[in-house]
Amino acid sequence: MQLLDVTVPIRPGMVVFDGDPPVRLERVASLAGGDGCNLSRLDFGVHSGTHVDAPVHFIDGAGGVEALPLEAMLGPVLVVDATGQRGHIDAGAVARLGIPAGTERVLLKTANSRLWDLDHFSTGFVALTVPGAEALVDLGVRLVGIDYLSVAPFGAPAPVHAALLGAGVVIVEGLDLRAAEPGRWELFCLPARIDGCDGAPARVVLGR
Repeated sequence: MQLLDVTVPIRPGMVVFDGDPPVRLERVASLAGGDGCNLSRLDFGVHSGTHVDAPVHFIDGAGGVEALPLEAMLGPVLVVDATGQRGHIDAGAVARLGIPAGTERVLLKTANSRLWDLDHFSTGFVALTVPGAEALVDLGVRLVGIDYLSVAPFGAPAPVHAALLGAGVVIVEGLDLRAAEPGRWELFCLPARIDGCDGAPARVVLGR
C-alpha cells in the first residue's frame, strides 16, 4: 500500500489560527547536560496544525474528543479537487464536485495548501458556507477535512461548525493535501485522546 502523510508537523514558529496560542517546545532535561535522558515540554493550542474538532468546540455541553466515533475517522475517503474554487464552497460548488450520495468521508483539496508556505496566517482561505456544509450533510458525509486551519470562513466560524458538528460530522482541519491526488483513498485519522477537550492534534495518513 502507498502511504501518504498529509499531516502538518507541529513545530515552534509554525502558523496558527489568528489569536491561538503559539507553539513552544522546550528541552527540560538533556543527556548533554548530564541528565538521564532527553525530555521535552510541549505547549500549544489543540487546534494547531492538523487536528480534529470535537462537538464541544462550538456546542456547549456536547462531547469532547473522547466521544468522537473512531469508525468515522478510519475507512474509505474521497479526495475531491476544489483547487479551482474561487470564493467559499457553497451548495452549488458542492454539487459541481460530483460527490456521490452516501460518501462517508470527504477531503476538500483546495488552493489553501499553498498557504502553508507562508510564514504568517492568511485570512483569505477557502472554506465552506453553511449551505455548503448542509449539502455535505445531505449527502451522508460523516467526516469532512480541509487543507487549512478552519473549515469555516474567517470571522464567522460558528454557523458552519455548528451545522457540521450538530449533525455528527467529524471535522478535520489543517491538512496538507498538495501531494494527494484526487480520488479514492483509505483514511487513517487518529486524534490524541484528551478527555473533555474541544479538539486534538491528529496524525492523518492516506493509503491506496
